[in-house]
Amino acid sequence: MEIRPITPRYAVSPQISVEDVPAIAAAGFVKVICNRPNSEVPPDQQSDVIGQAVRDAGMEYEVLELTHQTMTPENIALQRDLAESCSGPVLAYCASGTRCSVIWALGQCDRLGTDEILEATGKAGYTLDNLRPALEQMRQQG
Repeated sequence: MEIRPITPRYAVSPQISVEDVPAIAAAGFVKVICNRPNSEVPPDQQSDVIGQAVRDAGMEYEVLELTHQTMTPENIALQRDLAESCSGPVLAYCASGTRCSVIWALGQCDRLGTDEILEATGKAGYTLDNLRPALEQMRQQG
């Protein structure tokens, strides 16, 4: 497991396993968000299996399956709400962490400048420069 902080309250990770959950709890996360569709993973990595382990460890667990087609304004707002509606740090995961980074970036357009957003995701290891036009457009509309 590789946890990559984007902000002090929002980190992303590639796919996690049940075995990773104790370390996630020990790292101080209070919520885990699954952004990976079950259709992409084997049975032992399905959201219900991971979710039960996360809840058993005392954390909240939410599922918001994301694909290119479901990266909608409604889901962008929902991800931000899920990430901000808890008392502490959140870990979002998908296949590589990229979708979790992209949806975070898109949800920050009304708060941060494009360069700040891309710098934060870049420090976490996600080069999202191809999002610059979309981020700037959303910022202007916002």
